[in-house]
This record gives sequence, structure tokens and C-alpha cells, in this order.
Amino acid sequence: MLPLEGVTVVSLEQAVAAPFATRQLADLGARVIKVERPSGDFARGYDTAVNGLSSHFVWINRSKESIALDLKDPGDQRVMDKLLAKADVFVQNLAPGAAARLGLGAERLRERDPRLIVCDLSGYGSSGPYEKKKAYDLLVQCETGLVSITGGEEPAKTGISTADIAGGMYAFSGVLSALYERERTGLGSAFEVSLFDALAEWMGFPYYYATYGGRAPRRSGARHAAIAPYGPFAAGDGTQVFLGVQNEREWVRFCEDVLQRPELAADPRFDANPKRVDNGAELQEAIESVFASMTGEEIETRLEEVGIANARMRSMAEFADHPQLAARDRWREVDSPAGPLRALLPPITVAGREPRMDPIPGIGSHTNKILEELDEPPRD
Repeated sequence: MLPLEGVTVVSLEQAVAAPFATRQLADLGARVIKVERPSGDFARGYDTAVNGLSSHFVWINRSKESIALDLKDPGDQRVMDKLLAKADVFVQNLAPGAAARLGLGAERLRERDPRLIVCDLSGYGSSGPYEKKKAYDLLVQCETGLVSITGGEEPAKTGISTADIAGGMYAFSGVLSALYERERTGLGSAFEVSLFDALAEWMGFPYYYATYGGRAPRRSGARHAAIAPYGPFAAGDGTQVFLGVQNEREWVRFCEDVLQRPELAADPRFDANPKRVDNGAELQEAIESVFASMTGEEIETRLEEVGIANARMRSMAEFADHPQLAARDRWREVDSPAGPLRALLPPITVAGREPRMDPIPGIGSHTNKILEELDEPPRD
């Protein structure tokens, strides 16, 4: 038995944040009914990379049931009310104020059903001057300062939807904590998560570094603004080796056993981490002068032998064939409107328990099944 079997989640969701949260609830056994407009979640049209399906949609919508409703239609509003009457959890990430205008505000829903858990996901929260401001992922990354510290000479956004993922993770954990609270009190609750607040939490290190250190972390590409040596270093065969030294003990071992230049450990330019950060260009030159006579494989071997953290920068194709994923049997096959697709197991791993990996739904593919449960007439 999966831990959320018997829990019904109705989600009026679109894009990334809410679907990411509810897919994780589905992974744990919850029944997730995805309410889409008749034209479908617009994330279905982001691209056609996965055999004609959107890569974002495939990633975050497996194991759900899709019902297509026009919530401006009185008949479909009745269907939505019936769905919520059977729900344990309601999640929505419509535009600010849209759910309340549809009669789906948290206060009204919980007056009708005190056991219902309501999660409202928004861009900037339900108050303040940015309440109604559009909040796409890039824009939230900008407003929280993430873009200002990411990249090299030019600022850059992260290559994945970091704000959406952060919001989805807090919505997921918020629902879990609300379900636990309901087990203890018998009552549901309402809570909100904003993408801005979620990503603002993740900006804790640069905030403290800048506010109390007097300067913001510099944009450092694949390097680290506050730790050195950390990041890519060129080997003699043209490859790049990525490594990280976390403390002074490791720094001494790195100098003695990897570089075989023990005098560098006590060099006054490098004998403490802040000094190594401040003298980063000289540090890189000293390290790469040794690495120039070695291949990437030789450097990695030395690093492994003395326990210095290192990694290989892999392409997406190499990631898909990663030996660690293969060795731990992390791949499964899920069905979809485009046929079987390979999908990763969710990261919460419990020995002896297989997560739910059900198909990715087409638009409204469960509409008539759900209508029948609600004693509503089928659609053509």
C-alpha cells in the first residue's frame, strides 16, 4: 500500500508549479484529478519534443486523471462542486483572484467542508504591491536576485524552472503536513505558497553573504562565489575536471597528494578559504600548471584516491545513460498518448515499495469515467 492511497486530490492546475506538486502526490498513491480547460493545460503546447508531446507536460503529469471542464459554464461548475465534495485536497494555481471569482476561494470551500485542505499557488502571494503581477519563472528568478548572481560575465537564468520547482516542492510538503495535521485534529486547513517566497527562501546564502559581508556573491559560472578551489579546471588533454575542496584538511591533501606541491598549502595567498577566493585567478593558474601535464582521467584517479570530490560534466545524452541510474535500476516505462516512454523513478525511495508510475493522460481522457462516478451524463 502506498502512503497516500485513499486520498483524492482535485487540482485546477496549469504550467509547472502545481502539476509538479500534484504529480509527487500521485507518486505516493493519491488519486489526482487534473481539471483542464477544454483546450487543455497550456503546458501541453510548450514543445513537441517527446514523440509529439511536450517535455514539461510528460515530466510532471503522469499518474493523473484528466477531466476537461469549462468552469464558466453552470453545468461544469456543478460538476466541479461535486468533485470537491469528494476531495481531500484542492490545489489551484490560476491567475490571482481567478479561483475566487469562480466560487473556488479557500474560505468558501472550507466553510462548506471543514475537512478540505486547500493549497493556493501564486506568483507573489495574496497581498502586497506585486499580488497581481505576472510571475513567469524567469521573472521570479529576476525579482529574487537569482539572475544577478548566476552566469559569468553576463547574468543568466538557471537552465531549469527553478522558481516553479521551488513553489511545487513547498506545495507538496505543505499538503503532506496538512494531511498529517488533519489526522490529529480532524480539520483541514488552507495555505498558500508563492513562487517568490519559495525562491526567496532558497536565496538565503547570497542574502546573508551580501547583507553582512558587504558585497554580493560575484557571478562565477560553474565556480563558487565563496569556496575555492571549486569548479572546472583544464587538464593537459583538453578535458575539464570539476572538483570541490570544502575544508582546510582537504586543501592540504589536495596540495600534497593531487598536485604534489605541498608548499602551496601554506602559501599566504592560499592558506585559508577566503584568501583562495580572493586570489582565484592565481589559484587557478597554480592548479592548472600542474594539471597541464596530466590527462583528465589521471587527475580524476588521483582525486578519487585521496577522497577529493569530483565530477564529470555530462551531456544530456550521457546523463540518460548514466551508470549510476542503470546500476540502481532507476528507469521505468510509462504509457502516454504517444506510446510508451522512459521515466525516472521519483527520488523518495522506500525499500520494497514500488512507486506509482501510471500513464500520462490526454486532454479530458477521464472525463466520462469521472462524470459517471458523479452521476452526471457523459459527453460526446
